[in-house]
Amino acid sequence: MGGAVCVTVLMTQVGAAHLTVFFRTVLDYAATQQIQPNGPLLFWTSIEVLRWIVPILLASLMIALGVGFAQGGFVFAPAALAFKPDRFNPATRLGQMFSITSFSQVLKSLLPFAGILWVGIGSITLHWNAMLLSPNMGLRAFTGLVGSMIMEIGWKSGLILLIWAGVDYLFQWFKNESDLKMTRQEIKEELKESDGSPENKARIRRIQRQLRRKKMLQATETATVVVTNPTHYAVALRFEMNMEAPIVVAKGLNLLAERIKAIARERDIPTIENRPLAQALYKSVEVGDAIPSKLYHAVAEILVMVFKAQAEVRNRTARAGGNPTGKAPLL
Repeated sequence: MGGAVCVTVLMTQVGAAHLTVFFRTVLDYAATQQIQPNGPLLFWTSIEVLRWIVPILLASLMIALGVGFAQGGFVFAPAALAFKPDRFNPATRLGQMFSITSFSQVLKSLLPFAGILWVGIGSITLHWNAMLLSPNMGLRAFTGLVGSMIMEIGWKSGLILLIWAGVDYLFQWFKNESDLKMTRQEIKEELKESDGSPENKARIRRIQRQLRRKKMLQATETATVVVTNPTHYAVALRFEMNMEAPIVVAKGLNLLAERIKAIARERDIPTIENRPLAQALYKSVEVGDAIPSKLYHAVAEILVMVFKAQAEVRNRTARAGGNPTGKAPLL
């Protein structure tokens, strides 16, 4: 609309002389000839109207095409031209005509039209007295009156359409943002499609826990000593001379603790009861990590006891000359 207004302003400046000639010719013809219904006056008027309307329409068309091309580029969709029987269904068309969307579109068109109509009526009311005196005006004064009215209606109408375009743009932006938002159910469905259903995820986590537990119980067989609560906690430690500190290879609570102690009995791994140390190791050290420095002293005392007991067993069996049983005492 802004382009059309600019074209109108340019045509008013350029075509004022041509419009003056047109009115002079029409008035001379009316004064010298008898006006006929099929005379040249209608043809001249039609040509003049087209001279003013066609540039405005072409400017609006070019601006609309340019804006559309800038937003989405050139799009050729032959599928839109395909024959679809539902397009000829009267019920479908009536439903579209009387839908809420159609009503909103009509309302959006009527509101700026009402504003432009109000501007036109206001301009006519303001210049009503001058229009009544227009038969007594000279050609220059009459042309100036008509031009001023056209200019006033044009720029006010353009301003109304510009403001309405801004309001409509904001409305469409908010509507698009609202349409892009997902409902709670849509979020659940998308999460289910991307991450899997909650049941599958729970089953995967359960399998992963079972694998970690199985791996941890296998690592219990390599432990040097098992520290117990004695009933609720069990922590398996492994230490070798080339290690900087003992590491926790397995830990468990209740039933898992019983399985760790059972493996220790099967593999003849020393089991030592130390409630504070077992609880501290279980709560502060993860499987595979070395014990913290604050627990070095307590763990060292246990390892010393274990190594001494194992050494005494080996010495006794060596003195007795029998085969070592490999059994370690329960301390």
